This record gives sequence, structure tokens and C-alpha cells, in this order.
Amino acid sequence: MALRLSLRELEVFVAVTEQGTVTAAAGQVALTQSAASQALAALETGLAAPLFDRVGRRLVLNEHGRLLLPRARAMLDAAQDMQRLFDSEAAMHLRLAASTTIANYLLPEQIARFQLQQPQARVELLVANTADVVEAVAGFKVDMGFIEGPCHHPDIVVEPWQDDILVVFAAASHPLAQGAVSLSRLAQAQWVLRESGSGTREEVERLLLPHVGGFAQVMEMGHSEAIKRVVAAGLGVSCLSLHVVQELLDSGQVVAVLAPLPALHRPLYRIHHKDKSQTRGMLAFNRM
Repeated sequence: MALRLSLRELEVFVAVTEQGTVTAAAGQVALTQSAASQALAALETGLAAPLFDRVGRRLVLNEHGRLLLPRARAMLDAAQDMQRLFDSEAAMHLRLAASTTIANYLLPEQIARFQLQQPQARVELLVANTADVVEAVAGFKVDMGFIEGPCHHPDIVVEPWQDDILVVFAAASHPLAQGAVSLSRLAQAQWVLRESGSGTREEVERLLLPHVGGFAQVMEMGHSEAIKRVVAAGLGVSCLSLHVVQELLDSGQVVAVLAPLPALHRPLYRIHHKDKSQTRGMLAFNRM
């Protein structure tokens, strides 16, 4: 069967989804506005379906467009990989996404090792919560992601990456830091936790709620750095990765709360789309 679409048409389509107008998309793919409009029209004709709703001057993806977008991105990625297949000197371009704890404390060292071995490589890192990292991988916006919580998306391949230790902590001056604490007292404490959608929040609840039953008071914050500083200043208790609070533990500003809890471990995961081909950059980075 003869093909009714081209890579150039898909490139224009993806650019329009990112830019919102044909004019801006044309500049991104180095075409005239007329040529970009013709390419988009040819794609819609070839597929026998409109891909956008026209809202004023902007083009907004409709149901057909949302269905096509991840497949178009996958096809363009595969075409770029083929283009570089036999060019060992071609610079790698790696797009990563990671949840905040991983991005701030675990991934920088691996990125540094990768860049030292591949000085011409270009690495982009999107920092977001686990839900947004999964969405970026599912939409082919990034090559792979690193997350702190579980992922159940049907199109995502999930692989164990590292093991992480969580610690319940409070300021050294806090009443809960003065000796052994019962689980009921811990449940009644003021907790400072990550927001819903955060992998850390999901894992904290999975590990702690079977023991404490619930959190009587919860203040939510969108960043682990803010949480640890607020707790170190004397407000409440929290549970974060040991990587996040190690410096404050070492300095004595915070202490681990002594409560009858089991060791708190969680797996960290590496994820990629099931239809994503393993690029040279991905393979090289995962060997670090």
C-alpha cells in the first residue's frame, strides 16, 4: 500500500502542536508559512481526518491529533536514529525527565560521568513530579524517565534502577526528637509532606500508613528542599529520602525520629515508552 504521509508532514504537525500556529511552526522547521500550511493540509488529507480545532489564530489538537501525536514523535525519533545509524561521530542528543529527588541528588553524578565520556553529547533534563514524568515519557517528549513512585501506564516499560532509604525526621529541638515516640503520637504530629502526584508522597503513604493509620495534620509543599528546611526550623515532622536530609543529619540540625517502624526502603525506577527505540545516547547513558 502506497504511503499517504511523509516525515516532513509529521515534522510540521509536531511543530504546530508545540508552537500553536502554522507561522511559528514554519520557523521551527525552516519552511515558509505557505509550505508548512500545505504540508499540514496534505497530512490531514492523507489521513482523511482533521487534526486540529481552529480557535481564533491558534490550532488546538483534537481527538485525532492527540491520537497521532505520540506516534508521530516516535516515528520522527526513529528517523533521526536511522539517519545517525552509521555515523559514529554524530553528537548524541539525550532527553531525560526525572522526579525532583532523583534530579537533584542522584542523577547529576551520572549525567556528569556521561558528559565527561561524551563531551559532544547534548543532555536535556526535565524536572517534574512522577505523574508528569510518566506523561512526558508516554507522549515521547523525552527519551526516558526516572521516577520515585510506581507507574501503571500500559505503554510504559518500567525497570528497577536503584534502591532508596527513607527517614522520618524532625528538628533536633522538636519534642518528637527527644526520645522514643509511639506510633499514635507520630500519627498526631504535624506532618510536612510532598504534594499529591509526587512519587515521594505516594511511597511515604504506602510505607507509613499501615503503621500510623493516618496523618492528623498535613501541610503540603511542592519541593523536598523546602520541606527539609521548614522541618529543620522546627515545624513538624516529615519523611524524605536519606539523600535529601543526609547533610542536615550530619550537622545535627535534624535527627531521625525513634519510632517502632520497620526500615523504610523504596525502589526507584527507570522508564521508557514500549515503542521507543533504544538510541545510542540511551544505551551509553545506561552504561554509566
